[in-house]
Amino acid sequence: MGFAKETKMQILKSPLENDCCGLAFLSGLLLSCGEYDLKNKQVSFITDIPKLLDFCNEILLQLYGEKAVLNSEPNLNINKKSSYRITFPQKNLFEMLKDFELINENGILKISEIDEHLIKEKCCKKSFIKGFFIGCATSGINLDKISETSAGYDIEFISHSYKMLLQFSKLLAEFDIFPKIAKRKNHYVLYLKESSMVCDLLALMQAFDSVLALQSELTIRELRNKINRQTNCINANISKTVNSSLRQLEAIDLISNALGLEVLPLDLQEICLLRLANAEESLNELVKLSNSKYSKSTLNNKFNKIIKIAKNLDD
Repeated sequence: MGFAKETKMQILKSPLENDCCGLAFLSGLLLSCGEYDLKNKQVSFITDIPKLLDFCNEILLQLYGEKAVLNSEPNLNINKKSSYRITFPQKNLFEMLKDFELINENGILKISEIDEHLIKEKCCKKSFIKGFFIGCATSGINLDKISETSAGYDIEFISHSYKMLLQFSKLLAEFDIFPKIAKRKNHYVLYLKESSMVCDLLALMQAFDSVLALQSELTIRELRNKINRQTNCINANISKTVNSSLRQLEAIDLISNALGLEVLPLDLQEICLLRLANAEESLNELVKLSNSKYSKSTLNNKFNKIIKIAKNLDD
């Protein structure tokens, strides 16, 4: 099951606080994915979550004593999975739409912007966000397969109305969640890519299992990246040690063949013999092995002198 769908199902497990929250939820749901045929009194939406019907009907029964109906859509698939059409009851339909702030007094649809009168209270704002998320949110997050090339932590809301997404962005900003908006072909996308803000949004919608799952993945990825950095650092140090040792051995070999090591000062002779006897050791190890108890800096300077002598001979 995809991350977005799993999150939506978690949202449906948490009851709404008040009647006003139910109106806000249904408004957010229909505003984000509703289909309208007012001439034939048909208002519906497509979903791949059949349990959404029970959640909507709980609100509709409490407020209007009516129920929506669910029908399968055999010719329409969402991500190659079964999809369903939930249709709102025709009785009291226009009254509902007015309560959802989706039509005005003249019966004209208002589906390109969010009516702020519906979301004055904090509880209603959260409920609207839940409905809007269930209606049009998608995600590239994949918690089933963690790899270095797996997707980031993105959540997207897709709409044809820039104004509506801008209002929704301001609504999220009231909860310190700051998304961005981009245009893609003939629609707009509001998106979050920072993992901390994604977690904040999930927690706001009471999808706590998704928060825990995402934070668990973050911890695993952070640990894996730390191990990779440490491994790369170790490999880099090994490579540096090997290259340094090879340069020193080449210089010693050149001096030995051209002049003989005995022409060198005694301290440099000692260093050459120390390196020849310990060809693969780092400077730190040579410091421990040296009878003269040189510091690492001193030992490095002496090797530089040896390399310089060899370079002069080679020139």
